[in-house]
Amino acid sequence: MSKTIFITGASRGFGKIWTEAFLKRGDKVVATVRDLNSLKDLAKEYGEALLPIKLDVTSRAGCFAAVTKAKEHFGTIDVLINNAGYGLFGAIEETAEEEARKLIETNVLGLLWLTQAIIPVMREQGQGHIIQLSSVLGVVPFPVMGVYSTSKFAVEGLSEALAGEVKGFGINVTIVEPNAYATDFSNDSAVHAQSMKEYDEVKTAFRSGFTEDMLGIPASTVKAIFKLVDSPQPPLRLFLGKIGLSLTKQVYQGRLATWEEWQDVAVEAHGK
Repeated sequence: MSKTIFITGASRGFGKIWTEAFLKRGDKVVATVRDLNSLKDLAKEYGEALLPIKLDVTSRAGCFAAVTKAKEHFGTIDVLINNAGYGLFGAIEETAEEEARKLIETNVLGLLWLTQAIIPVMREQGQGHIIQLSSVLGVVPFPVMGVYSTSKFAVEGLSEALAGEVKGFGINVTIVEPNAYATDFSNDSAVHAQSMKEYDEVKTAFRSGFTEDMLGIPASTVKAIFKLVDSPQPPLRLFLGKIGLSLTKQVYQGRLATWEEWQDVAVEAHGK
């Protein structure tokens, strides 16, 4: 049975790949982009199955209008994939105010506005699935990616709370956490803060920690996304790629050890 998928950031990367894959298997797709020309090829091939919408997700009014248009056009919205977002590379000290604000407005507030807009539609339907694009860096922060990690940690907290709020409406929530993939995430679509020589050594260490085999193949995510949207009981969290689980286990073992070591201090601070 075909579904109606609403996906943001559909002009490139995962968004474009998943949009095409859903259309190819017979689903209907609402695809939002900043530039409608980026969807001309898919619009020509798939016709009425695709509803392209020009949208800047940082506009709350625009997000609500896009959801209204999608509902009026297709009658239902089964899945929202909040994919729009971009990377910001730079140390905390290097990051300019405007860079930080724009990133949060897109990666966090844009996701929030679409989420708020879709909930009434899915509540009325009595069913729906909200998929929030986070990152492994929303679980484990890396140096020189701190502000980007901040945005994804916010997505994690918002989405886990959301899952508890909307479960009774028949709405599922999944946080998707990809590791590094061979997209243009670190190139054309990313912002790079102005470098300070004081962080050269940290950046060199950061880059040296990555090898070519750590980059996933973007098209290989399609089967996982299909399984996710088709699952009657989707998980709250899903890693994409082979790095996420092992890295998270390692980091959380260290966190638990530190909390245990300082537990006496924590208990004393309770006061009774």
